[in-house]
Amino acid sequence: MSKENITPTGNEIYFPEDELIVSKTDLKGKITYANKLFEEMSGYNRDEILGQPHNLIRHPDMPQCIFKLFWETLQQRKEIFAYVFNMHRSGDHYWVLAHVVPTYDLMGNHVGYHSSRRSPNRKIVQQMQAYYKELVTIEKSHSNPKAGMQAALDSFNNFLSQKELSYAEYIFSLNAAA
Repeated sequence: MSKENITPTGNEIYFPEDELIVSKTDLKGKITYANKLFEEMSGYNRDEILGQPHNLIRHPDMPQCIFKLFWETLQQRKEIFAYVFNMHRSGDHYWVLAHVVPTYDLMGNHVGYHSSRRSPNRKIVQQMQAYYKELVTIEKSHSNPKAGMQAALDSFNNFLSQKELSYAEYIFSLNAAA
């Protein structure tokens, strides 16, 4: 199955604060496990998503530079927390606070990733919406998508540098202030 041509509706959907969206992927980001809430929030059933790339649920207005930061962090075999908005098959969207960690087999070989997503703090979502919009604007201001993604990532890293925070410290500072 290839990613469908879905038009965002602008409608936000929510999931209970006491539940987690859980998925696992292989090293290439193909889904190997998804819980029932993942199915509900994505709009796809298990048979449709297993073996598919996790970016199946990527919202087109989510900054690519955040995913670049995601992959760079994960490839260093470090965990990452990030605010992400994804897209339901209907075109509706939903925000999550994602926690992604590398996974290992019994021999210690890196075999994939495990992601748990919580319902995010709404005050932080408002902040992130505005900032992510700025990052997408930077990305789209370049004719070359890779150059745009790098320019947005450079802008984001400059923002973090000015605050004298790592990405993880920034995410945790948002949660502490909320």
